[in-house]
Amino acid sequence: QVQLVESGGGLVQAGGSLRLSCAASGRFTSINTMGWYRQASGKQRELVATITSRSSTNYADSVKGRFAISRDNVKNSVYLQMNSLKPEDTAVYYCNLRDGWANYWGRGTQVTVSS
Repeated sequence: QVQLVESGGGLVQAGGSLRLSCAASGRFTSINTMGWYRQASGKQRELVATITSRSSTNYADSVKGRFAISRDNVKNSVYLQMNSLKPEDTAVYYCNLRDGWANYWGRGTQVTVSS
């Protein structure tokens, strides 16, 4: 059983910054991809950023240049530094871990950006 626990969400004004953290526990291989997805009210869940165990990254176009994903393989953790936040970044942010065919999700953390 794999558990992902997110933290770091909250309310911030437009232009501000937040840092999300996600810690993974349980059984999974060291070769995996971790990432962040988000779901705004009334919309589908969408990719924000992913990072492989070798630190290869991928970003949604909407966050390139503003968000940075990183990971600590010793702590089995992934982070998302979010800068220059916009009201359209408001969503529930979910941590994800893909390990082979297995796909795990955290419960999500709310990020609200006020204008």
